[in-house]
Amino acid sequence: CHPGCLLLQLLLVASFSQAEELLCRQRGDADNPQLSKDGDFMLGGIFSFHSSWINRQDSYTQKPLPLECTSLNFRGFQYSQAMLFAIEEINNSTELLPGISLGYKIYDVCGSIARGVRVTLALTNGNEILSSLSAPCTRPAQVQAIMGETSSSPCMAIATVIGPFHIPMISHFATCACLSDKTKYPSFLRTIPSDYYQSRALAQLVKHFGWTWVGAIRTNDDYGNNGIAIFTETAQHLGICLEYSVSFFRTDPPEKIQKIIYMIKASTSKVIVAFLSHMDMDVLIHELSNHNLTGYQWVGSESWIFDSQIAAMDINHILDGAIGLSIPKAHVSGMREFMLDVKPLNSSSNEMFPEFWETLFNCKFKQSKSSPGNQRECTGHEDLTGVQNSFTDMSLMPIFNNVYKGVYAVAHALHNILRCNKTCNNKVQLDPFTILQHIKNIQFKTKEGDEVYFDENGDPAAKYEIINWQPTEHGIVDFVTVGLYDASLPADKQLNLQNKSLIWAQNSQQVPLSVCSEKCPPGTRKVLQKGKPVCCYDCIRCAEGEISNITDSITCVRCHPEFWSNERRDACVKKEAEFLSYEEIMGSLLTAASLFGTCITAVVAFIFFRYRKTPIVRANNSELSFLLLFSLTLCFLCSLTFIGRPSEWSCMLRHTAFGITFVLCISCVLGKTIVVLMAFRATLPGSNVMKWFGPAQQKLSVVGFTLIQVIICILWLTISPPFPFKNFDESKHKIILECALGSAIGFWAVLGYIGLLAMLCFILAFLARKLPDNFNEAKFITFSMLIFCAVWITFIPAYVSSPGKFSVAVEIFAILASSFGLLFCIFIPKCYIILLKPEKNTKKNMMGKEAPKSF
Repeated sequence: CHPGCLLLQLLLVASFSQAEELLCRQRGDADNPQLSKDGDFMLGGIFSFHSSWINRQDSYTQKPLPLECTSLNFRGFQYSQAMLFAIEEINNSTELLPGISLGYKIYDVCGSIARGVRVTLALTNGNEILSSLSAPCTRPAQVQAIMGETSSSPCMAIATVIGPFHIPMISHFATCACLSDKTKYPSFLRTIPSDYYQSRALAQLVKHFGWTWVGAIRTNDDYGNNGIAIFTETAQHLGICLEYSVSFFRTDPPEKIQKIIYMIKASTSKVIVAFLSHMDMDVLIHELSNHNLTGYQWVGSESWIFDSQIAAMDINHILDGAIGLSIPKAHVSGMREFMLDVKPLNSSSNEMFPEFWETLFNCKFKQSKSSPGNQRECTGHEDLTGVQNSFTDMSLMPIFNNVYKGVYAVAHALHNILRCNKTCNNKVQLDPFTILQHIKNIQFKTKEGDEVYFDENGDPAAKYEIINWQPTEHGIVDFVTVGLYDASLPADKQLNLQNKSLIWAQNSQQVPLSVCSEKCPPGTRKVLQKGKPVCCYDCIRCAEGEISNITDSITCVRCHPEFWSNERRDACVKKEAEFLSYEEIMGSLLTAASLFGTCITAVVAFIFFRYRKTPIVRANNSELSFLLLFSLTLCFLCSLTFIGRPSEWSCMLRHTAFGITFVLCISCVLGKTIVVLMAFRATLPGSNVMKWFGPAQQKLSVVGFTLIQVIICILWLTISPPFPFKNFDESKHKIILECALGSAIGFWAVLGYIGLLAMLCFILAFLARKLPDNFNEAKFITFSMLIFCAVWITFIPAYVSSPGKFSVAVEIFAILASSFGLLFCIFIPKCYIILLKPEKNTKKNMMGKEAPKSF
C-alpha cells in the first residue's frame, strides 16, 4: 500500500475507535439481584446466601462460566430479612421520610471477594445498556448506600472500590480494626464495634483469670489475622505469652487442619483463644469432635461465641464452659415475626426461591433438578411451625439489629438532606458525598431506645457482653451473661464481671490453670529460662538481706541496713541491736566485778581511815594513799559507763572518765614512787631534797599530771567527740551499737598519756625496788605497774580483734584487771600487816634495816 494510503487507513481506524469509546457498552453478562424492589431511593444489599462455591480450573480458551454457589446459608437470608423489615417499617412510617419509598437490590456473593466486587460495581453502575451516543457514560450511582458485607476481607475489597466515589457502605458484622483507617476506606461505616476493642478485651479477660500461657487459632483472613495481632500486642503488655498461633481457612486441605489438631495435643497450654468466623469454627469443631479433644478452655470472639448453630454442632461437648465476648442482647419488636413470615418469599420470582424453600422445609419440588429421592414433595404452602433449623434460630438478633440500625442510619440521613417535615423536598440534588457526610454525623435513637451514632472512624461505641457456655440437663447450651465490657469507661473499670457462677471446661467449677511456670511465691524472684518466652521461668530464692513480698516478683529488694531478711525472705525484720547490757551474763559479771572492786576499795579505805594514825598508814604520805583509793574507786565505777546502750553522753563520758581517773590513779602512784626515792635520798649526809618534794609538791604534781589529761580530753570533746554509732558491717544479722571514737588521735593521745605515766612510774619503782628498808613501797608499786602495763599491752590487740560487744568487754576487763592489780599490790600487803600482823605496825619495825634482796 502507498504510504499516504496507509496513513489514511490509520486515521479512519482511529476515528472509528474514538466513536466507539463514546458509546457505553456493558462487557460480560449482566448481574441481576436475587431480591429487588423499586423505590424512590434505592439501597443495595450484599449478603452471602451461600457459604461456598465450586472451584473450576479455567482453560482460558473459552469464556468462563458464572460462579456456581453451593452450601445454602440461612444466615444470609436472615440478614436480608432484617434489612427488608427495616425498609418496610420506614416505608410505612409517617414521621421518617414521609411520602418517600425505599427500594432495594440485594445480591448473593457466596462469600467470594471477587463476586463481591463485581456486584458492587453492578449496584453503582446498573445493568442498563445505553445505545445512544448522546447518553452520558457518567451518571449518579444506582443506590444511595450499600448494606453489607458480613466478613471483613470482602468489605475491604468492596470499600476500596467504592471509596473514591464516596458511596456509603455500612457493615453489620465486619469487625477488622483495619477498616477504621479512613485514608484507605473513607466511605466505610459499621454498626458493630471494631476488633481493636474486642481483641484488647479478650486479652484483659485472659489476664483476669490468670492465664498467662495460651494458644491461639485464627481465621486466615483480615478478620482473624488483624484480630490476633492486636490480641498478641495487648497480651504481651499484660504478661501473657502465646505458646502457638496458627491460622487456617475453611477451604484449606484437611492435612493442614490435622496439623493444628496435633499441635494442640502436643501443647502444654490449656486455654485456646479462637478468633474464628463461625464458618471456620464449623470446620474446626468437626475435626475436634473426630479426635474427642476435650479438656481445653476455649475463649471465643463474637463471631461464634453466641452462635447456637455452633453449639448444636458440639455434640461431644468440647466447647462446654467456653467464655468470650458477644454483642449485647437486643430486641426489635416485630422483627422475629417478619423474618419467619416466609409467604412473601414464596411469591418472589427469584431463582433462589426453590433452593431456599427445599432446604428450609426439607422437601423437593417436582421441577427440581435434583432427584427427589425419599424426600417429600414441596407444595409451596408449607407451614414453618415446628421447623427447627438455623433460619428459625433468633440467637443472632443482636446482629440483625445491627442491619436494622444501618438501614435506619441511611433513612435518617436522607430525611435530613431532603429537609423532610410533613413532606420531603424531592428537588434536592443527592450525591454520595453529601449522603456519606450526613450518615457520619447522624445521631438518633431506635424505637427500642438504642442510641446510634458513629465516631470519627465510622465505628459505634464498643460494648460487649461476656458470655459463658453452660450446658443444661437436656444437653442444650445456655449462653449466660456473666459480665460486661465497656471501652468508654476508664481502663480499670472497663471489664466488669458479675457475681455469677461460671462453668469451665469439662463442667468444672474451678478456674482452669494455664501457665508455663507456676507462680513464684514471695521470697523468690523470676529468672527467665534460656530460649523460652518470658512466661517460662524458674523461681530463685532471694539472697540473704534481700526480700520479695509479692508473687511473681522479677527482682529482690535489699533490706534497709537496719533490717535483715527473715527465713522465708518475704519480709525485712529489724535487726537485733547488740551491745553489752546489764541483763546478759557477761554484762552482769562485769558489773558485779566493778561493784566488788568498789566495795573492796571502800573497805580498804575504811581500814586505812580506822588505822590512819598507825605508822604503816602514816608512812609515805597517807593523803596520797586516800587519794589513790578514791581514784581507784572511780576507776572501778567508770567501767559501768561502758555497759548499757550507747548514747551521746555515755560515749563522751566513758572514755574521758576512764582517761582522767586512770591518770589521777597513776599520778598518785607516781607521786608515792617519787616520795620513796626522795625519802631515801634525804637520808644521805647533807641532802635536803625532801624540801623540794614535800606534801604540797606531791599534791601539785598529781594535779598537774591530771590537768594535762583533762586538757587532752577537753580538746578531744571539742574537736571530734565520741558518738554512738550503728555498725552494720560487723554482722549481717545484728546491729552493733558502739561508740565511735570520733577523733582517733584524741583516743590514742588519752591512752598514750596513761601509758607514758605508767612506764615512768614503772621505771622509777624499778629503780627503788632494792632500797634497804622494811618499809619499801617501791616493790609493790613495781609489781602493780608490771601488772598494769602487761594488762594494757595485751589489751590493744585483744581490743582490735574482738567483734562487737566483746571489744567493750575487753576494755572493761582491762580497766578492772589493772585496777585490781593496783589495789591488791599496793594496799593488800599493808592491810595484811594492819589486821593480821599488828606487831609489825610499829615505827621501830618500819625503820628497821634489811639486807637488799633482788627479785
